[in-house]
Amino acid sequence: MTDERPFKELSENLEGSLCRPQRSKWKRRPCCSGGLDRENTPNELIQQWSPPHKKILTSAKGKENEENVFVLARRPRKRRESSAGLCWDSLPDELLLGILSHLSLQDLLRTSRVCKRWHRLAFDESLWHSVDLVGKAQLDAELGQVLSAGALRLRCPHTCIAQPVFKSAQKLRVQHLDLSNCTVETSVLEDILSRCNHLQNLSLEGLVLSDSIIQSLAQNTEIVRLNLCGCSGFSPESLAEMLKSCTRIEEMNVSWSDFNNLHVQAIVNNIPSSVTQLNISGYRQNLTMEDVKAIVNRCPNLTNLDLSDSVLVTTDSFPVLQKLSCLRHLALSRCYQIHPASLMDFEKFLNLQTLEVFGLIQDSYLPILCKGLPHIQINTQPFSTVARPTTATRKDRTLWGLHCRLVYKH
Repeated sequence: MTDERPFKELSENLEGSLCRPQRSKWKRRPCCSGGLDRENTPNELIQQWSPPHKKILTSAKGKENEENVFVLARRPRKRRESSAGLCWDSLPDELLLGILSHLSLQDLLRTSRVCKRWHRLAFDESLWHSVDLVGKAQLDAELGQVLSAGALRLRCPHTCIAQPVFKSAQKLRVQHLDLSNCTVETSVLEDILSRCNHLQNLSLEGLVLSDSIIQSLAQNTEIVRLNLCGCSGFSPESLAEMLKSCTRIEEMNVSWSDFNNLHVQAIVNNIPSSVTQLNISGYRQNLTMEDVKAIVNRCPNLTNLDLSDSVLVTTDSFPVLQKLSCLRHLALSRCYQIHPASLMDFEKFLNLQTLEVFGLIQDSYLPILCKGLPHIQINTQPFSTVARPTTATRKDRTLWGLHCRLVYKH
């Protein structure tokens, strides 16, 4: 076997040089006369003036390789900048983040699998400030990953949520959260909301809550819109404490929740004066005329009030409601103690714009009422929009009027 050390030394010493073969030894042609070919040749001067010869390392020794001498060398690497422009690795993080900000959700996730650096950049919180996961039927660890990435707005209603994975106990940055009508365990919901203290808009419509969840909501003193429509599982005491802490609420929807008269009393006695839109419909015998008076006294700046399906509300409420000088939208649907003929009294409400009285008048009487109240639109909104994140139309994918940049497409 040949010795491999000359190859190693040669590659180290000649790295970057080109490989070129050496000239083989040619036989001299026979001279015409002996010694004539060497006369007049200053051999000594040539040797002095010539540069020193480098020692050539041959690949192998032996008679069979005497005339085929060659060396091994490594070709120089071409600079990438000279042939293919700038390398991706040479781009600063700020420029890469600007490029990644134009990618869709699916493309951003694919990009995160390229390398460690791109994975770090792909989950930078500046890229995950708003996420729409509508259409994603099942959310497991993904929910925790999205929230931990720094999402400020998250929309995922009608989703089955398993146990999200949070790598740390750090508080979440989310401010606008829509979990309406999700299928989720109460313990999982407690874990998520216990990490939130910056919520401004929250929708938990149709969910089973607990006193622990309501206590966590009390830590979000900046909350502006709160949708608890159709909720259950918490006590009047925790509800009252939450309303005392959240003094900046402007829109609140507590309609059709599993409330008794004590829950209603907790609302009317502790509702913040900052509330301008309130939906407290669906309580039939639990909402009395005294409760209506308490609401008007505590919230004098109401612009939108829904008292529908409260059978104890009568025409005596009209003078009370007239004290609300800013009232623009009023709903009294299915308040059967109100006689249809008394609805003409709303001509005194000069600032009122819409009136919902579904179930109180027949279709044949509606044109007559509209003619008597020309400044009011009657029965134009069958569904309340108070504190709800989106309208009833399917095309609307906003979150309380805010758009989400990353949208799940299935």
